[in-house]
Amino acid sequence: MEEIKRLATVVGAKINLFPDTSGVLNGPLTGEYKMFPDGGTPIDEIKDSGSSIGTLALGEWCSADAARLLDTKCKVPCSILDMPFGLQATDRFIDALRTIAGTSVPDEIAVERGALVDMISDMHQYLYGKKVALVGDPDQVIAMTEFLVSIDMCPVHIITGTPGKKFEARIKEITKDMDCDVNVKAKGDMFLLHLWIKNEPVDVLIGNTYCKYIARDEDLPFVRWGFPILDRQGHQHFPTVGYKGGLRLLEKILGVLLDRKDRDDPEEKFKLVL
Repeated sequence: MEEIKRLATVVGAKINLFPDTSGVLNGPLTGEYKMFPDGGTPIDEIKDSGSSIGTLALGEWCSADAARLLDTKCKVPCSILDMPFGLQATDRFIDALRTIAGTSVPDEIAVERGALVDMISDMHQYLYGKKVALVGDPDQVIAMTEFLVSIDMCPVHIITGTPGKKFEARIKEITKDMDCDVNVKAKGDMFLLHLWIKNEPVDVLIGNTYCKYIARDEDLPFVRWGFPILDRQGHQHFPTVGYKGGLRLLEKILGVLLDRKDRDDPEEKFKLVL
């Protein structure tokens, strides 16, 4: 949430963001006791949404219905976007922001995008062709799948617990040009994901804390991503959306892959510099 607000500010778009959980889980320790942290969206801002010039709904499943209702009742035009994970989804988000705000994309955003493109280029040799198992909420998984495909990784097992053929159709559209077969299931569960991994092993598993049992059983590199993350601290302070979030995700993915390489390499291939 904090990163989305920052990007909107840099682009020059005044936004009412809700829900807004920034400053709640990632708030400072001030030494002053408060029963409830500062943060959240003021009621007046929610009421004022009907006079907005446009709505950007981030995620078909979690946001689209509310945006369409606001369009119907208050004539506020809406655009339904993917959550801005990775390069392409963030490009679309920034373009939609600057269009509604009537501004141009500032140099600061261009520099952040360039840094992500540079990181993708630098890491490509290590990520290319790596097979991924991915699980999470549908809006998050769709955007992450597009990101993984864009960096030439192969998400081969993709599951969400939410029902709906629309999810499966969207994933198949994103992955249609991949050279490997893709298993995708809406209203699936981690038992099915574990079965798929046993039948066709992957190089890395991406999902929430509950995936750690699969990662342990199958001895898999594991990237904690999505909700909930219950067994690690500090992640709430680092964005995963936007271009800076893309850098964070790339660093996490490559980190677990190279940790595994270091663990498994024989002595003659154990190098200080890759």
